Amino acid sequence: MPNIELVSETPLTMAELADSLEDIKKRDKDLSPRSQKTYEYLKKFTKQTRKDIEKIRKSLESLNISRLKNKHIAKIIDIHPKDIDSLKIILSGENITLKQEDLSKILDTLKNA
Repeated sequence: MPNIELVSETPLTMAELADSLEDIKKRDKDLSPRSQKTYEYLKKFTKQTRKDIEKIRKSLESLNISRLKNKHIAKIIDIHPKDIDSLKIILSGENITLKQEDLSKILDTLKNA
């Protein structure tokens, strides 16, 4: 088995992954069966465009919440919670705790986007 070296790791939202798979599909003319199933799933369940995601990402990053990392932002964008309890549940799997005011800022940003 070949040794694979991980050069970089960047969290992607589902829509960004769908766009990446679409670029690969254009380049290679065909996707592997697993990639094709993933692409079909992502197209079915993602409703946001790349521009919308970039706008939301910039808005969330501009909140300057120090503990909120790119992987958290990607997860929040994908799930797009509507209330504080849902947001807490999303972040409960991570080792992160945010103040109530930070959670409210995040929800306000999602509502305005």
